[in-house]
Order: sequence, then structure tokens, then C-alpha cells
Amino acid sequence: MKQQLRVAAYAVCIRDGQILLARWVARDGTRRWTLPGGGMDHGEDPIDTVVREVEEETGYRAGITALLGIDSERRTHPRGFGAAADFHALRIVYEGRVTGGELRPETGGSTDLAAWHPLDGVAALDRVPLVDTGIGLWRDRPPAGRAAQRGSTTT
Repeated sequence: MKQQLRVAAYAVCIRDGQILLARWVARDGTRRWTLPGGGMDHGEDPIDTVVREVEEETGYRAGITALLGIDSERRTHPRGFGAAADFHALRIVYEGRVTGGELRPETGGSTDLAAWHPLDGVAALDRVPLVDTGIGLWRDRPPAGRAAQRGSTTT
């Protein structure tokens, strides 16, 4: 089975009791809310990645204020022609704050909408697990930066 590693950086941007999320569009057309962020380009610094991705997906310029932690997930990931890959996602999660720009949707990318959502309403959103992980890291600030096991972080 082919091994595949994806390193990505994401931002938890919270202000006035709301969190900034981007709506991710899966290949099958399913739409779910996620943290703004995405994959690192080869040779790119993770902070540069998250700043670039936040702007691409939301229209906002972001300043990074803290490293919240790392989320690591491994699963079997489908590939073409019925094959599968041993997929490992390594996600670097930062706290960010909006420093400029204007809210707008991404054009021609993996997301189609960006919006602020009340923190107390996140549980009702159709979202990827990374949203809960990011909120948990933001709230708990674990000393080692390790995300809680899936299912144990609440929104």
C-alpha cells in the first residue's frame, strides 16, 4: 500500500465569540465547515502556509499569535482504480487574528464560502472533526500541544 503524508497548517481565528470557518467542498460535492488553512508547499514555512491559506480562503490577512498544537491522523485513503493509500495527515494548528482584508469566498479552490459562526453554535454545523480539535486546542492550550483524542474534545 502506498504511503502518503500531507502536512498542513490551519488557523483558529476567534473574535467577539465567533470563529472564522471556511466551507470545504469534497470531491463528491459534500460541503462541510473547516478551519481556514491547507497544505504546505515544499520548502514553505508553516506560518507562511497558514497566512497564505487564510487569505486565499477568506479574503482576510491574518497575524499568527500562538502555536496551539499538532493534530495527527492516519487512515486508509481511497486512490484511483480501487487502490488505497496509507494516508497520514499532520496538521499544525495556530491561533490567528484578522489584521486586514475583507471577508469573501475563495474562487477556484477547495472552499466555496467563508463566514463567522458563533462558538456556541458550532456543534450544530456540518463540519470536519478538525474544527472541534482546533477549538479544543484553543480552549485547553495543552502544554505539549497535543490534541485530545477524537470524540473527547467538545465544542
